[in-house]
Amino acid sequence: MACHHKNSHHKLDLEDSSKKLVLVGNPNVGKSIFFNYLTGIYVAVSNYPGTTLDITKGRYQDFTVLDTPGVYGVSSFNDEEIVARDVIMAADIVVNVVDAVHLERDLFLTQQIIDMGIPVIIALNMMDEAEKNGLSIDIDRLSSELGVPVIPTTAVSGKGLSELKASLNRARVGESIFEKHNELTEKLAKMNEETTSTRDALLILEGDPHLADRYRLKPMNFREEIYRIRRKRVDQIIDNVVSDLNDGKGVKATLSRMMVNPVTGVPLLLITLYILYQLIGVFIAQTVVGLTEEAFFLEIYEPFIRNLVSRVIPAASFTSKLLIGEFGILTMAVTYVFGLLLPLVIGFYFFLSILEDSGYMPRIAALVDRTLTSLGLNGRAIIPMLLGFGCVTMATITTRLLGSKRERIIAIFLLGLAIPCSAQLGVIVGLISPLGVKYFLIYVFVLLLVYVLSGTFLNKVLPGKSTDLLIDLPPLRIPRIGNVLNKTRIKSFAFIKEAGPIFVLGAVIITVLQETGILIYIQELVAPITIGWLRLPPEVATAFVMGIIRRDFGAAGLNSLAMTPSQTTVALITITLFVPCIAAMMIMVKERNWKEATAIWFGSWFTAFIVGGLVALFI
Repeated sequence: MACHHKNSHHKLDLEDSSKKLVLVGNPNVGKSIFFNYLTGIYVAVSNYPGTTLDITKGRYQDFTVLDTPGVYGVSSFNDEEIVARDVIMAADIVVNVVDAVHLERDLFLTQQIIDMGIPVIIALNMMDEAEKNGLSIDIDRLSSELGVPVIPTTAVSGKGLSELKASLNRARVGESIFEKHNELTEKLAKMNEETTSTRDALLILEGDPHLADRYRLKPMNFREEIYRIRRKRVDQIIDNVVSDLNDGKGVKATLSRMMVNPVTGVPLLLITLYILYQLIGVFIAQTVVGLTEEAFFLEIYEPFIRNLVSRVIPAASFTSKLLIGEFGILTMAVTYVFGLLLPLVIGFYFFLSILEDSGYMPRIAALVDRTLTSLGLNGRAIIPMLLGFGCVTMATITTRLLGSKRERIIAIFLLGLAIPCSAQLGVIVGLISPLGVKYFLIYVFVLLLVYVLSGTFLNKVLPGKSTDLLIDLPPLRIPRIGNVLNKTRIKSFAFIKEAGPIFVLGAVIITVLQETGILIYIQELVAPITIGWLRLPPEVATAFVMGIIRRDFGAAGLNSLAMTPSQTTVALITITLFVPCIAAMMIMVKERNWKEATAIWFGSWFTAFIVGGLVALFI
């Protein structure tokens, strides 16, 4: 079976003969930790729904281990569900990861998998959270009611994982709801004769049109009846196994309510953003970067490397200028990547990981839902938007968690237009902070205005409307420092791998343009725009050329130019709205298509220079 859907981005061969162990669960139940543990392959682990958007594949003993996107049921309502459905249908064993805090919700999916006749073992995860919330769960009774093994786990601390691994061979088919409902049992048996597969037969009874079409059958219409019986069965199990419900008056419950209430949530969000500004924009962008870029790379490293290279290569040669010139590979590119940008990237990902793991991000989504609805999005879009401040390329992929194609188009355009990545943001904050509050507010106001107007415009012209926000609020947790550092390390290393070669390429291009005189020609050619319209020095054209390669590369190019506060503000607004970097464009083409990606690229050019020029007129 090939798992591939025309609107999805997933393609996976399920026809190999190895046994398949499939991890299944609702969103944000911790499946990725189990995948990491079984296969040794790291995938992102966060405390918000939608972390896993692809099928991830690994090996454990004789098993091919497959991690699926979080789903609430095996069905075919959207791309993620179709992909998860096909993988679950091919499973030899399902490890169903269940959130002990939300047992009533999660067991609905569990019962459906059991009804499909697939051998199941349950990892009852987040037992520590359940205990903190005052929940007492009778594990043996739960196992008896479902007819499958149940292993209590707290995956984040590794508790129960070895027991689960040792119990995989105990997975078995549980007690189906069809065993006690004769009429439905007969219908399932009849459908089974036509399909020879209980899994297919059940989903056709539940009205799956794709599977029915595969057998040239008409989808049946028993979904509501089956769902009602399944719901009733789950409610009975909950009554029998769960006791001592918490009254919701704990400190975390109170803080959680404050975070999503606009009266208290907005001030909390503003305080959080201010703290992030002080830590990243002031401490890291000025103090730390002052040490790494100026004190080390500019004053120690660059003189050393110039002296070293000059001993073997004549200083006036093209090779020398390519390596150690003003835009040299071993001077400018190295200093920008490691001295200027890397400290900012590390700082941003560190604090973003804390927000992710604490469970605050879904609450921000709930808080801003109404605001984003006016832009054609819903609160869930805040997650790719916040991730975009780390890396627009990664955030563009995350837009898959949005509910419709229309929302993805709007989100991707806004990401490409008005969201600066961490490296670019760090340079911007470092340049604008010394100018004072006035210019900082102008910069923020203009970016917000462009963001809101662009979103509102797209919301008006694109057909359809935003979908409702359906997002689970995970428990608030104190982030695990090990996971935070691990994510920061992996993402920072990924930044070097992605940005390093592109900066080298940019250094080569700029040096060639300079040595051939083309750079001066470009500066003169675009002078009516840079000097006449934007009122900036002609050398800014070089930064824009660098910005075509990467926007943070272009922003870094502004770092050494002598400009007035007004000119700096105009230049920063323009470079922020400038075209998405090469990597982001490639992902936009992959996620959407050439037509939409090209429209975003040219739209960014137009918007950046029009807005930059208008700001130059008024400040």
